[in-house]
Amino acid sequence: MKKRRSDIQTRANPSTGQALLARRLTRRDFVKAGGAFALTAATFPTILSSCLGGGTSGGSKTLKILQWSHFVPAYDKWFDPWVKAWGQSKGVTVTVDHITYDQIPIRTAAEINAGSGHDLILWIVPPSQYEPSLVDMGDVVKQVEQKYGPQLDFAKLTNFNPHTNRYFGFTYSFAPDPGDYRKSLFAQAGMSDGPTTWNDMLSAVTQIKSKSKGAVRGGIGFSPEPDSNMAARALIWSYGGSEQDKDSNVTINSDAVVQAVDFMARLFKQAETSEVFSWNAASNNQGLVAGSLSYILNSISAYRTAQASKPDVAKDIFFAKPLSGPGPKALASEHVIQTYVIPKFSKSQDTAKEFLLYLADHASDFVYQSKLYEFPVNPTTNAQDKLYGSGGWLDSDPYQSDPVTKLQVLKDATTWSVNVGYPGPASPAIGEIFDKNILPSMMAAAAKGDKTPKQAVADAETQIKAIFANWRQKGLVGGTT
Repeated sequence: MKKRRSDIQTRANPSTGQALLARRLTRRDFVKAGGAFALTAATFPTILSSCLGGGTSGGSKTLKILQWSHFVPAYDKWFDPWVKAWGQSKGVTVTVDHITYDQIPIRTAAEINAGSGHDLILWIVPPSQYEPSLVDMGDVVKQVEQKYGPQLDFAKLTNFNPHTNRYFGFTYSFAPDPGDYRKSLFAQAGMSDGPTTWNDMLSAVTQIKSKSKGAVRGGIGFSPEPDSNMAARALIWSYGGSEQDKDSNVTINSDAVVQAVDFMARLFKQAETSEVFSWNAASNNQGLVAGSLSYILNSISAYRTAQASKPDVAKDIFFAKPLSGPGPKALASEHVIQTYVIPKFSKSQDTAKEFLLYLADHASDFVYQSKLYEFPVNPTTNAQDKLYGSGGWLDSDPYQSDPVTKLQVLKDATTWSVNVGYPGPASPAIGEIFDKNILPSMMAAAAKGDKTPKQAVADAETQIKAIFANWRQKGLVGGTT
């Protein structure tokens, strides 16, 4: 994931009280302590059939939105005046506050605990831990699906809890997570078209590191940040393993997962350096653009940055589909998945839902304005032909890729992208596992030699089973083991 330097500070200061609370309360704290608070909240709200008629709960004429500073800065420059213009047409005053993506969990927990704050909060990973404190979005999802077809499976598994039968969020777009590689460097290893398997990638990045005397390395992380989490899952799936099965039973301790952890340990020893244990979500992007990394798993945001700042580097960045392993499928987690939530304390729930319907009607706008970073999750929006059609944006990039066909590799991204927690739902247990970085920590323990791959997986299983048991006790997760 890519962050801008300007993202280091928020663009809208919270109130003093909320700022203090946000500094003291982390998302993990909320999972441990705030979960109990959330479960004592009022029963799930009844959504009136008239709630989408344009009025606002309690007669409110404001809409306060909190979202991350987009990895493609042009998006925010478009979105803010666009949503405010919509508000003016409805007689609603709209404010948009942007903060770094890693602050979204902290602010969400703080506002829910305080019982006040923003009416809409945008997440880029599943916000399932907060379900008891969020408004049911089933009515919004149903209306959008009636117009644009059922959500893609990985979107539904991100914003819907099959155990409680509730849509705790509204997912409207996702960013694919292909491999990003430097073509000139892979050509030196005889793979100018990029790798197709994990073993191919390991062979290439090992050769590149050796030839460059360590100056250019592999770029798969082992650190407590989202990209390392996504990479760990993609590798595990390619070996035929998973955290859970489709029915929310824990399945992490398998031969397939042990083999995947062993592969990651070899990748570190052969082709990487200890920097990978302390990366943040911007590190792999920066390394790819700077020329110190030959291959990363990421969206196209680093490439868009390079187009503006280092066009020669951008020309050398190409994209590869998910890497195959010994398992039956080559899969990738969605890089980000855009999900809006409405806290129960909001007094503008109706207005918030009306805006989300408006947003869904403008899929071609959010796709184009994000420079093709975001893809819709409903199959018949007004963006489909423009994006996927013959001669469309992925066939001929309107943002001047060289060659213009460079993004064609993403045309079937909806077939190889899956949700965090696949093949099951992105439940509160899965969200907590992601938040605690259990899978990249498991990989790191083996790579550092602190544990054998088998020990690392067994220890991860102990942590994961405890998390599942806790959420099952709260009635929010299915499965029995």
